[in-house]
Amino acid sequence: MENRAVIGIPRGMLYYRYETLWQVFFREIGVDFIISEPTRQDTAERGSALAVDEACLSLKLFLGHVDALVGKCEYILIPRINSYGRNQELCPRFSALYDIAINTFRDKGQKFLTFSIDSHKNETEQDAFLCLGQALGVLPRKAKKGYETARKEDQRLWKSKIQAQNALCSTDGLKILIAAHSYVIEDAYIGTPILEFLQRNHAAAIRADIVDRENACKHSPELSPTCKWELSREILGGVLQRKDKVDGIILLSTFPCGPDAMVNDILLRKLHDKPVLNLVLDGQSGTAGLETRLESFLDIIRFKKGLL
Repeated sequence: MENRAVIGIPRGMLYYRYETLWQVFFREIGVDFIISEPTRQDTAERGSALAVDEACLSLKLFLGHVDALVGKCEYILIPRINSYGRNQELCPRFSALYDIAINTFRDKGQKFLTFSIDSHKNETEQDAFLCLGQALGVLPRKAKKGYETARKEDQRLWKSKIQAQNALCSTDGLKILIAAHSYVIEDAYIGTPILEFLQRNHAAAIRADIVDRENACKHSPELSPTCKWELSREILGGVLQRKDKVDGIILLSTFPCGPDAMVNDILLRKLHDKPVLNLVLDGQSGTAGLETRLESFLDIIRFKKGLL
């Protein structure tokens, strides 16, 4: 592979977890990249047409982003991520994304690039980035330095995001905790409209997923001692850390996500001291019904607080 090859990065799924790592790493090793545009309705429609009916909305959106990059770059980056460590498993879809993509677009002549993170095979994150650098024709020393720089920047930005969320918890006014994956709440088509609605209605949106991940997973057994999915455990622990600092909680997921269905059921059964709204997004166009539910939820909270 030529070092000047352009890498395409789909703006979906774990992009929101790895965007800093990927972008800084590619810049440090001198590789050009492009990122698919934020999700629009046509992204969702194209992804839905490409996916099997049983796929969750997040996977459909991801395929729409891959489709948007086909023919615009030499390689599209899609990692295989199975496990971060002992009892740190990810939903199987994250290890299947690469295979799903290369089979879905097998007739397009598009090339794909991948790396693997799997503790069961002793494939660490650093090893994955070194292998990625090797595939791009970069010297190991340069790839390692690029990864270390990217990792340091990623940790710095993550700490600043946590601090910003902590500051929001201390502000006056209505505060709503959103329990959702980053690829749901940060998606321009399905998540941003909810954040914008809360902002217009003078309610601060606080994220359950932007917390100290290690600490969140440590405490998640207080809600579910058997939850095996790492990202779900982070959200459970994040809810525990912030639930006493907010006025209400929104459970936000995409249909039909199995892990989220389990986690949301746990939270609905165990959170009795806060109003909870369970929103499951199915990709239908229009936000009128969604806004009605959100408005009613905020009115209930304000009524309980004596503000109505």
